[in-house]
Amino acid sequence: MYEHDVVVVGAGLAGMRAALAAAQQGADTAIITKVHPVRSHSNAAQGGINAALTDRGDDWEDHAYATVKGSDYLGDQDAIEVMAQEAGAAVIELEHMGVIFSRDETGHLGTRRFGGQERARTFFVADITGQAMLHVLYEQVMKENVRVYEEWFVTSLIMVDGECRGVVAMDIMSGKIEAIRAKSVILCTGGVGRAYEPSTNGLIVTGDGMGLAYPAGAALMDMEMIQYHPTTLKGNGVLITEAARGEGAYLLNSEGDRFMKTYAPNMLELASRDVVSRSEATEIQEGRGVDGCVFLDLRHLGRELIETKLSYINEVALDYMNINLADEPIPIQPGMHYIMGGIKTDVWGATPIPGLYAAGECACVSVHGGNRLGANSLLDTVVFGRRSGEAAAARALERPFGRVSEHAAYLDETRIISLLDRKDNGDSVAKVRLAMGETLNEHLAVFREEQGMQTAAKAIQQLKERYRYMPVKAKGKVFNTALVFALELGFMLDCAETICASGLTRKESRGAHYRTDMPTRDDENWLKHVTCTWSPDGPVVDTIPVTFTRWEPVERTY
Repeated sequence: MYEHDVVVVGAGLAGMRAALAAAQQGADTAIITKVHPVRSHSNAAQGGINAALTDRGDDWEDHAYATVKGSDYLGDQDAIEVMAQEAGAAVIELEHMGVIFSRDETGHLGTRRFGGQERARTFFVADITGQAMLHVLYEQVMKENVRVYEEWFVTSLIMVDGECRGVVAMDIMSGKIEAIRAKSVILCTGGVGRAYEPSTNGLIVTGDGMGLAYPAGAALMDMEMIQYHPTTLKGNGVLITEAARGEGAYLLNSEGDRFMKTYAPNMLELASRDVVSRSEATEIQEGRGVDGCVFLDLRHLGRELIETKLSYINEVALDYMNINLADEPIPIQPGMHYIMGGIKTDVWGATPIPGLYAAGECACVSVHGGNRLGANSLLDTVVFGRRSGEAAAARALERPFGRVSEHAAYLDETRIISLLDRKDNGDSVAKVRLAMGETLNEHLAVFREEQGMQTAAKAIQQLKERYRYMPVKAKGKVFNTALVFALELGFMLDCAETICASGLTRKESRGAHYRTDMPTRDDENWLKHVTCTWSPDGPVVDTIPVTFTRWEPVERTY
């Protein structure tokens, strides 16, 4: 049995920032990741990271208020204040670590405006910000000699007497299953984007952390809040960064009209993401789209700006659409991008389960509430990644290892053998996964209503039943990716069930949860979070109040 003071599951920005913090506190720290660390999905983040730096006259309170408003007043304001206050120091720290942020004409760190904010406070590295940050954090983790279990897949948490005492994980290369004992476990596994089809998310974004914590007794909160990004490519869901609109790109309908002036006359294309996505969807539904899309127009920005600040998305446009953004508009549509919900934690990443922490997209602090502001996600990862790492290390360093059975991996070994022994019945991971993705994309997308969500909930139940008998056609132990896909699908189906249950529970429209049958926000009855806890009969749904500190709800306009 392996053992470490702190085990971090996931090697994206939250995971590596957590591991770095824990190691710097003196804890023996390890990362477990199913892919090489710099292949983590944080690599795909394009636009930037928000912070209010006082040297340019900005104010953390203004950033916090923009975040509260963006959340449609569902974000917990104590957590939002922590994030906004610590943002400036986090960005400067990253710059000192070696992140080569783009600079302005004066040589200072450059900024661009992102949606839902009046000021330009988004710091960036062209349109590859996540990639730049990820590589630098990987260097820092290596410098601290953090052990990395690369291409290992965590199959369950080790729970003893209600406490998390480690994880069970499979070495994908050999198929061997091992127990890894820990005093603290931090889940930093990202979102659940691949439960939807299509999605901007990579193939690896399968809700693993949520799927691990949920049956162990942790609550999943705000799972109905699914963000559809306004600018994705039709069919494949590839992301076209909000930085394009931050640099001044326009949204046009089939008539060449810059239609956001109708929906958000003050902030136009830089209204919050839920508002822009709904506006696009409305234009398309009312017949002012082209083949299910509207257009993103960058031509007026000029070739030089596009090739320096937006070169990556120009390459994407050329590769997938044969369009040079300097010459013609690109057709785009809203696409599933991010989940605001996740494992309920406090501002130190702690869950109610002793020894279990979470940070990043798999967690719900909640700083994003009903709608995340663009460029707050990278900030979330580094602020709460660091805080969870510090808290997990502090816990680990003050106690001995708890007792863990030598047979801790036995149940998972038995479960996986049973999975591999199933006979071919004509079903497959791909069929079930596609049906799940299309169901959620049809019924729990930009617009929802009762009957559609009921249909989705029943469909997910039927898919879970199919999953009980679904075969894994590859039977080998060495690099059996078919087995990994099957295990991931189990996590996603559990998450999908909570998305449906939470959506049906919230009887109003708020943020990304827009019900055509209940189109108004109801602060009197629904200014609260929806939580789901696991039971053998399905999610047990409850509500808890939103935390307020200074900003009372008002009508949300842009």
